[in-house]
Amino acid sequence: MKELNKETAVKKIRPERIIQFGEGNFLRAFADWIVYNMNEKTGFNGSVVVVQPIENGMAESLNRQDCLYHVNLQGLDGGAAVNSLTLIDVISRALSPYTDYEAFLKLAEQPEMRFIISNTTEAGIAFDPSCKPADTPASSYPGKLVQLLYHRFKTFNGDKAKGFIIFPCELIFLNGHKLKETIYRYIDHWNLGEAFKTWFTESCGVYATLVDRIVPGFPRKDIAEIREKTGYADNLAVQAEIFHLWVIEAPQEIAKEFPADKAGLHVLFVPSEEPYHERKVTLLNGPHTVLSPVAYLSGIDLVRDACRHEVVGKYIRKVMFEELMETLNLPKDELEKFANDVLERFNNPFVDHQVTSIMLNSFPKYETRDLPGLKTYLKRKGKLPKGLVLGLAAMITYYKGGKRADGTEITPNDAPEIMELLASLWATGSTRQVAEGVLASQSVWGEDLNKIPGLTDMVEGYLDDIREKGMIETVKSVTG
Repeated sequence: MKELNKETAVKKIRPERIIQFGEGNFLRAFADWIVYNMNEKTGFNGSVVVVQPIENGMAESLNRQDCLYHVNLQGLDGGAAVNSLTLIDVISRALSPYTDYEAFLKLAEQPEMRFIISNTTEAGIAFDPSCKPADTPASSYPGKLVQLLYHRFKTFNGDKAKGFIIFPCELIFLNGHKLKETIYRYIDHWNLGEAFKTWFTESCGVYATLVDRIVPGFPRKDIAEIREKTGYADNLAVQAEIFHLWVIEAPQEIAKEFPADKAGLHVLFVPSEEPYHERKVTLLNGPHTVLSPVAYLSGIDLVRDACRHEVVGKYIRKVMFEELMETLNLPKDELEKFANDVLERFNNPFVDHQVTSIMLNSFPKYETRDLPGLKTYLKRKGKLPKGLVLGLAAMITYYKGGKRADGTEITPNDAPEIMELLASLWATGSTRQVAEGVLASQSVWGEDLNKIPGLTDMVEGYLDDIREKGMIETVKSVTG
């Protein structure tokens, strides 16, 4: 079997146009895969220089394979199972600013550099007052970015045509807004001057993005088969689902420079990321949160099996299409397309997604993902959404512990204060006290949900039904 490098595989030489902070699985299976498709299907013609954002990283491993690796996409596409392999060749080189700070700064001197992409974890976009401009490099990602921006400003004497287009991919809402604010804090903290601040404001764009693709990472289970198929000893292969979505809050002139949408990809350039963020949280994360306890208490362990179950599958579709979708403001056909894509993702035959893995921190998840929909539905329809309320009751029942109908021991695991609250409430033996106590918890909800008309009674009713009739029969009463 051949080693994977530019001597054994074809690697095209393209101009370096993108600086990428982050070398992990997600960016390589998402952003770099997108750049690959832009190169193949449009006239983009660009390569990526990867910058290792932390001291210990993968730059050396990438360079050992000349930054070549395969992306293995798995999932359903229009109901058909797909399991594809693509050799990604867009990363020209990887470097660590911790071992070669000069090479890092020299990236700013390359006139063709235009884009900066990052994924440095949710904690990566943070201001660290201990960072100094003379550090080699600054410890934080925004600090490193300001060092790079300032060097470009000086190199090109404030040329407005040499600004950067910056796409943060960190998984926080309005990531671009937060990154921009942090950059300004560093400019002021380091006293880099009004001229540089003006250049950054007028010449650079920092755009909020929403990214969506499940990336399990290195395919340990399938790597032998992948190596057999490709003929290469690829140590950097990365597995991902077929579905991908990149929403970029930027004007259309940016889309012309970064023509991912012209490559037939699900990349949207929009005036506001917010409705798409709300759509994802509501129609993907929201159903996930409530289907998990309902499925588990019905004797189902995998998300895929829950979707295919005659009763629970109907419940999931009710929550998505009849309840949560009614609370959103995007066009109906667009929402239905997204919801059907979500169901295909839930049905992925290649991913064994345990429902118990979703149930950690269930109450905070419900508070952010489902409670807003419950309130909006009540406001718009004048009644409570039965499926969402049943999901909450199933969650409360799950935390009671005990055994499922099939004899499986229920062993909930969560924050101590949650476990203690539920244990004390269930010890009363009164489903009314359980319902009132959970809904009244300020530490969970930040408010008293007993004040929502009819909610306490409905939760209590479902708690009684689950105890007396079982989960499946209770679900049937909701789905009809």
